[in-house]
Amino acid sequence: MDNSFFYRYKNPLLVIALLIIMGGGYTYSRMQTALFPEITFPKIKIIADAGQQPVKQMTVTVTRPLENAIKQVPGLVNIRSITSRGSCEISAFINWNADINLSQQQVESKINQIRNQLPPDIQITVEQMNPSILPVIGYSVNSASRSPLELKQLALHTIKPFLSQVEGSSDIRIVGGKDKEYWVVLDKEKMSRLGLTPDAVSQAVSSTNFVSSNGYLSDYRLMYLTVTDAQITDKEQLADLVVKNDGKRVIQLKDIASVEIHEAKEYVKVNANGEESLLIAVVKQPNANLIDLSVRMEAKIEELQKALPADIIIKPYYVQADFVNDSIKSVSDSLWIGLVLAMVVAIIFLRSWKASLTILITIPITLSLTLIVLYFVGQTFNIMTLGAIAAAVGLIIDDAIVVVEQIHRTHEEHPTESSKVLVQKAINFLLKAMIGSSISTIVIFLPFILMSGVAGAYFKVMTDTMIITLVCSFFATWVLLPVIYLLLTKKENNSKESMVEHEVKERIWVGFFIRKPVISLIIMLLFIISMVLILPRLATGFLPEMDEGSIVLDYESPPGTTLEETDRILKEVERMILEVPEVESYSRRTGTQMGFFITEPNQGDYLIQLKKDRTHTTDEVIDEIRAKVESSQPALRIDFGQVIGDMLGDLMSSVQPIEVKVFGPDQERVQAYAAQISEIVSQIKGTADVFDGRIIAGPSVSIKPNAVQLAQYNITPLILQYQLQTALEGNVIGDVFDPLQLTPIRMIYPLSSSLNVNDVNNTSVFLPDGKMKPISEFADVTIHSGEAEIDRENLQVMGVVTARLDNRDLGSTMSDIQTAIATKVSLANGYTLRYGGAYAEQQQSFKELFMILVISSLLVFSVILFLFKDIWVALIILTVAVLGVSGSCILLFLTNTPLNVGSYTGLIMMVGIVGENAIFTYLQYEDALKKMTQDRALIYAISTRLRPKLMTALGAIIALAPLALGIGTGAQLHQPLAIAVIGGFLFALPLLLIVLPSLLNLTSPGKN
Repeated sequence: MDNSFFYRYKNPLLVIALLIIMGGGYTYSRMQTALFPEITFPKIKIIADAGQQPVKQMTVTVTRPLENAIKQVPGLVNIRSITSRGSCEISAFINWNADINLSQQQVESKINQIRNQLPPDIQITVEQMNPSILPVIGYSVNSASRSPLELKQLALHTIKPFLSQVEGSSDIRIVGGKDKEYWVVLDKEKMSRLGLTPDAVSQAVSSTNFVSSNGYLSDYRLMYLTVTDAQITDKEQLADLVVKNDGKRVIQLKDIASVEIHEAKEYVKVNANGEESLLIAVVKQPNANLIDLSVRMEAKIEELQKALPADIIIKPYYVQADFVNDSIKSVSDSLWIGLVLAMVVAIIFLRSWKASLTILITIPITLSLTLIVLYFVGQTFNIMTLGAIAAAVGLIIDDAIVVVEQIHRTHEEHPTESSKVLVQKAINFLLKAMIGSSISTIVIFLPFILMSGVAGAYFKVMTDTMIITLVCSFFATWVLLPVIYLLLTKKENNSKESMVEHEVKERIWVGFFIRKPVISLIIMLLFIISMVLILPRLATGFLPEMDEGSIVLDYESPPGTTLEETDRILKEVERMILEVPEVESYSRRTGTQMGFFITEPNQGDYLIQLKKDRTHTTDEVIDEIRAKVESSQPALRIDFGQVIGDMLGDLMSSVQPIEVKVFGPDQERVQAYAAQISEIVSQIKGTADVFDGRIIAGPSVSIKPNAVQLAQYNITPLILQYQLQTALEGNVIGDVFDPLQLTPIRMIYPLSSSLNVNDVNNTSVFLPDGKMKPISEFADVTIHSGEAEIDRENLQVMGVVTARLDNRDLGSTMSDIQTAIATKVSLANGYTLRYGGAYAEQQQSFKELFMILVISSLLVFSVILFLFKDIWVALIILTVAVLGVSGSCILLFLTNTPLNVGSYTGLIMMVGIVGENAIFTYLQYEDALKKMTQDRALIYAISTRLRPKLMTALGAIIALAPLALGIGTGAQLHQPLAIAVIGGFLFALPLLLIVLPSLLNLTSPGKN
């Protein structure tokens, strides 16, 4: 057999292998890195701001018209809204198959069609919700000598433009600080004596402060643009502005008001590590490399720090790339540990350095080829693709071990033949089984295309990566591994010792089991009983959770609490946070949040970064902080999460895993049911941060104008409102053209910030002639308690009860909640209850995964049937493969690992893996039948395949052990899958070595 394919094409194939390794190294350096795959979620969020309208007014005039318009968008699946005082937040969930960019345009188009029906001054923002809109890097900016106003100006006009130069950055957001305004503080007494009103001052500014073109002027072949420039450019010009000329004197603005540069009125506070700070949030471009962006941004910050004044200190408080880098390192370590241990296994079983080295060289070639394919299909290095490669390492090792072991065995059985002949003979013998086994492990991932939702979006990336890895593994082991083996083969040794033939040692125990099939039937029965008993008791979840090393703490102080009082309460919370030794740093936002939400002044969030070297997990630190805050600040409502988990929640329908929704026509009754359910949920073991969904916007003061009384003095309600706003918050009446920006001019009364509720009754109203009268003569002033926000879903009023899990799985917790609600809550006619959150997503995913499991099993059955053309053989192998799933369930139960999307994927993988191993066994058995009886053929086949089976099982288990143990950052995401696969491998051995031959012995060989 000098015409051996591998011998004749050895050099070309070695060059291909070398090119693959070089290409893998190149693509490794070029592939973009991100936390998650670049997936556009089918969620569009609309936020409308209409000033300070009451909630019910806002619902009628803004929320409902917007909902009805957006409901007409093609492909809309669900619409959900929250209406607060003066603003509403609408989430439109589109079909996953729709073009989200087109859907956004259609949403904007529908909103524009009803613009004339909405309040004239409404501001509407429409955003696609995807991971790229959230910050990936955060910096705090502090100065011991500069005011918040100076710091904000420096950030806007120096820091932001400088950092925007960094390639890959989409937006540099400035959070906190104080904006600059010019305040015109009116002297009411002087104005009254001069017969001036606030309206007159406003008109004087708007009629004077402008730039306008007068047209073109031609002169001596040149054309000139003529411009009237009455623009105010500084404080002095504003003070000198003429308000009135009555023929006796010219009245300037400085005669009736003081003009000063002032901090804008804002209800936002930002804090970093106990100091009032300004935060810089870096948002990356959708296709930018996160690691490269982080490195460039760090270098740019160092460059910027040298150019800034010495008192400006910029420090990072959140760097997502650190987590991604640690995850990549963790997966890389898992790969190398798996490779080294797999080589150890090969050396122990084969006692051959050549065979072991062949495996060690083949696996990097497989991984390099995988990287090349991933690069050209547009994938990135992310936690899903890397996890898929790490999880597939066991299968890669399996492929390599099977081929190397067969070559090695062929060499033992035919020691007198040359290596080039033996290699070709081994590959020819295995080719049929290699093709069948590879297809059987690949087809199990094809049905994942049926999976929907966020789980489908991410896990389809994972399964696609596994398919690519397995195809590359088949090519590398079938074509390149034999050539590597030949390369490592020294000159043929024809000594007598090397020519000793090694016979396969037949295992007596195999004959014992196949002659007593009742034992195999008992083993099968035990496996079936274990599944029946364990599955109902198995903990369940949705997506696997990770210990990210960062905490998001959302908070809300009692309704109507001032910003200053909220800040005082939070300073006590911060003292407790700093007492926790695992905390490294934190940042706090009050009146705003990291995401895209409606946020009241009494709401906000913390981002707490934990130390890398710590003795407690993130969940344990959360429990400690929660206990301290709840005991010392009972009025503060808090909600804990982790950054990535909250981000995924924002992209889905709910951040919280537990969500109970009540629908009905009457808002108050719906909220009463929600409060009752909230009380029930809070008593269920394993729940935390329970919230009844009732958010009060705070108390309000209502001024009801007396139209008749106003008409007597020729005052309209609009003028009355304008003067009230001037007295309380001020009115923006124009802009000053600063060199770098347009700075608002705010007209306001003195001591406006110190007014209380009683002072509103005594507020003076200017009459048209400049005289003043108290507002009590023109309007009735009443105080109202706060209004609750209104939640709606698909145009129905809704009450939402939410909770997080506390050291308990989702499935059992929800089961207890459903039982308690069913026995204690009785809904009236017209009111319905529905479960949402992660639980609803989990139920949908589990239905789809079960269907995928069934389809995958049928596909494996079809592959085996086509391969061996014997329906009974195909049924026996399928039975053994499906029973292998019970091993996964047993180990999940023993390790208290929940059945979630990750571990369910591991269960499905085991059908293909066990089927693959059974194919090799049956091939050996089919070949042996040509030379011996059925009993002896089965004993010979099992004895022959015993070594490769033990090697592949041990190699795969050891390769997956780092992931299964959760070693390294991000490993917890793939830990359930790894545990499920390891459990399958462990319990598959008795099925393959005992049950399979016993069942085959019950069939008649050669009978189709």
